[in-house]
Amino acid sequence: MNEQQLDKVKNGKGFIAALDQSGGSTPKALKAYGVPESAYSNEDEMFDLVHEMRTRIITSPSFDGDKILGAILFEQTMDREIEGKYTADYLAEDKGIVPFLKIDKGLADEKNGAQLMKPIPGLDDLLKRANERHIFGTKMRSVIKEANNDAIKEVIDQQFTIGKQIIDAGLMPIIEPEVDIHSADKETIEDVMKWEIMDHLDRLGDDEKVMLKLTIPTKTNAFKELIDHPNVIRVVALSGGYERDDANEKLKQNDGLIASFSRALSQDLNANQSDDEFNTALAEAVQSIYEASI
Repeated sequence: MNEQQLDKVKNGKGFIAALDQSGGSTPKALKAYGVPESAYSNEDEMFDLVHEMRTRIITSPSFDGDKILGAILFEQTMDREIEGKYTADYLAEDKGIVPFLKIDKGLADEKNGAQLMKPIPGLDDLLKRANERHIFGTKMRSVIKEANNDAIKEVIDQQFTIGKQIIDAGLMPIIEPEVDIHSADKETIEDVMKWEIMDHLDRLGDDEKVMLKLTIPTKTNAFKELIDHPNVIRVVALSGGYERDDANEKLKQNDGLIASFSRALSQDLNANQSDDEFNTALAEAVQSIYEASI
C-alpha cells in the first residue's frame, strides 16, 4: 500500500469525489449532465460519453489535490486513459488525488427491508488488476431501508466478508452500507448498524484497516465511535439524494465526518457549458464541499 497516499487519506483536509456511476445509473448521470439518451445508440457510445464527462471533470483546474483527497472510479474508467495515462496514474501523478475503485456489481432485490450486493464474480482478478492500475482502495455499496435487525446484520456481515478479501489483496476497502434518507426508521437503523459495524471492527487485526462510507446521520455525531475506532482510517459521507446545500449543512454538524459526494458534486455541471462556465461551477461545488468537510 502506498504510504504517502495512506497518509493523505487519513490525515489530509478535503473530501473524496465519487465519479463511479455505472451500468443502470449512467443514463441518469448523463441526462443530469445535459446528454439525452438520443445522443447515443448503444452501451459503448454511452460509456464513451460518460468517460468524456469524467475526463472533463478530472482535467479541470478546479479539480485538484489541494481540496480533493481521493476519487472513486468506475471499472471502465480505471481501464481508460486521460491525456495518455491510465486514469488512476493521471489522478495520482498530475493531480495529487488518491484513486479508488467501485467493485460492486449493483444491488440485489430488496429483502426484509435491505438490499445486499449482488455476487461479484471474478473479484480476485479485479483486485489484481486494480493493483496493477495503481488503485489505492475500493468501494462497495449496500442499502438499508427498514429497521430489521437481521437484515442489517446480513448487510454488515457481507460488507466485512468482502472487505477482508480486499484487505488481503493489499487494498483499502470502503465499507458502504447506505441508509435510505427517506426511511421512517432512519435513526433507529443507524444505531443498530453502528453497533454491528463496531462488532466487526473490534474483530479486525491491528493491521487490518478500513474506511466507512455512511449516510449523514440523523442524530448529530452519531458515528463518533466509528470515527475514533483505531481500525478506521476515515469515515466519509454520501449525499444520499440530498441537494448539495442541504448535504453540506448536515455534514458541517458532524465532527470528523468528510464528504464523498457524487450527484451533489456534479449537479450544476452541464455538457453545454463553456469551459469557463464549467470550471467556475465545479470550483464552487468543490469549495463548498471542502468547507463542509473541514
